[in-house]
Amino acid sequence: MNFQPRQEKLREYLATTRFDGLVISHLPNVRYLCGFTGSAGLLLVEAGANTFFTDVRYDTQALEEVKGAEVVVANKSPWDAAAEWISERRGKARHWTIGVEANHVTLAEKKRFNDGLPTKVRAKDAPPQVERDRMVKDDDELECIRAAVKLGASLFDRALKVLRPGTKETEVAAEMEYVARRAGAEQMSFPTIIASGARSALPHGRASDQPIARTGFVVCDFGVILAGYCSDQTRTVWVGEASSEAHHAYEAVLAAQLAAIHAVRPGVTVAAVDSAAREVLREAGLDKNFTHSTGHGVGLEIHEAPRVASGQKQILQPGMVITIEPGVYFPGRWGIRIEDMVAVTPQGCEVLTSTPKEFLAV
Repeated sequence: MNFQPRQEKLREYLATTRFDGLVISHLPNVRYLCGFTGSAGLLLVEAGANTFFTDVRYDTQALEEVKGAEVVVANKSPWDAAAEWISERRGKARHWTIGVEANHVTLAEKKRFNDGLPTKVRAKDAPPQVERDRMVKDDDELECIRAAVKLGASLFDRALKVLRPGTKETEVAAEMEYVARRAGAEQMSFPTIIASGARSALPHGRASDQPIARTGFVVCDFGVILAGYCSDQTRTVWVGEASSEAHHAYEAVLAAQLAAIHAVRPGVTVAAVDSAAREVLREAGLDKNFTHSTGHGVGLEIHEAPRVASGQKQILQPGMVITIEPGVYFPGRWGIRIEDMVAVTPQGCEVLTSTPKEFLAV
């Protein structure tokens, strides 16, 4: 990963603000900017330099991983170490304002940090600029995401081999997760969703000890983390002999998903993509059964900006990676969701997920 352009872009942003420095504490943002993968660290970004703070557990790791920043290792929390370091170097400043990530810092952390700073140095809330930068992936990130999506998609083959009536949902999930680990995944992107029968109507129905029903839909939503980057896909299959109603609902969701994918291109708002899916379901009489947003960004985190939903004004740009995942849900009966990951390109979009999505009965 080339971290220098990311750091330079953030410093350019810093120059347009009232802040003299920015403390980056959200670990995915820290990793994005300097490469650190541990569980405790802060990155102080100033106009002329970057300083990374961590504790003694990450002495060796920080020196190996952190790029483009001086590393400070202390026998105290990174917040306390940063406050002490700033006090020693900025204590005589006339006034100094430090931006902190308001979306990720607790009131207690902010108070403790401020209490450790000199009187004329104050920490104040800053906008989520790093998350905005992370929306557009560079070539290295896109390569990592493609690899994660490819690995994640391969798990569906294993699911189809073991997904049978009477098999517990957790057993199906375990088989998929075992294959993922054997193939090199760091971990799953989120707890694997295998939801059968009436549980398929739960949009986030994590795998339970319930046996796969003898008939009905099974929603399989899963993903892996590879080199820090997440994948996310959903396929829905039918167990047993399907009714015409089930076929109709499935084909409507598939048509909605394809319509939304077709709408993805630079200059289009995420709300327009969401609307494309909803219009198809409205024509099928199923729009009231679509109860969540059409998608979300994916990268170092499984849910990132932008949110692909009604009312959202974000304009798509080349390099953005989003999910397209419309679904319909009938509480107490069954549900259907189909999800692919899509990269925005200069000409339109690239569907990253390769798994077939035609109606499938097992």
